Amino acid sequence: MGVFRKFFSIYCIIVFLVFMLLLFPFVIFASFFGKVKGGNMVYKICGLWADLAFFFWGIGHKDIYEAPKLDTAVFIFNHISYLDAAILVKAFRKRPVRVLGKAEMAQVPIFGFIYKNAVVMVNRSSPEARYQSLQLLKQIVRKGISIIIAPEGTFNVTNKPLKEFYNGAFEVAIETQTPVQPVLFLDAYDRMHYQSIFTLNPGKCRTVFLEPIPVNGYTLQDVQKLKTLAFEKMETALIKYKAGWIKT
Repeated sequence: MGVFRKFFSIYCIIVFLVFMLLLFPFVIFASFFGKVKGGNMVYKICGLWADLAFFFWGIGHKDIYEAPKLDTAVFIFNHISYLDAAILVKAFRKRPVRVLGKAEMAQVPIFGFIYKNAVVMVNRSSPEARYQSLQLLKQIVRKGISIIIAPEGTFNVTNKPLKEFYNGAFEVAIETQTPVQPVLFLDAYDRMHYQSIFTLNPGKCRTVFLEPIPVNGYTLQDVQKLKTLAFEKMETALIKYKAGWIKT
């Protein structure tokens, strides 16, 4: 790792922490308004946090629309970097959304309080907890709030476009009859490698919204079919855009 990148990463972490502390009182205030209204407020605060951080980090974000972004959908994205969370709140800011995130992050002081007020947490080690999280996601979608899920579950540390998908996102989409819209994070890997937070560097971050996949008439027997269709659509697009982690 170069000396510049190491010092730049330290600078970026300081920026991140400073804005987190400045915005934390507003998150506490928002938390009194409940899971829906308060959660929407916290998400907007996180959007401001991401705007400020990206500006001082020298990262430019751009949305690319191969298809219009749906008002209500099960959005799925490729998970490749710690930077994904910040990109999410940059890309999804016009309408309320909820992100499925791992419960372990809620243990981090201060950040954990913000985190648990902005996401739907899942304990991946507990089948019962995973089931409860999926039920909560269905309730959220039925209220007209979009959800965002990384179907790979964890970072894709392979040289392939994607790793294998889990079923959860597709079960929620089918059971609520909500379309699936795939989303690509093309440059998160190049901006911050998944191996370390000390790899952050300035540059571009592009988010691509692909054509939605309708689920009208699908049943739970079609989960594998829907999952395969989404996987192939995202894989093809990542190859087309020459995502940096793909090695042939």
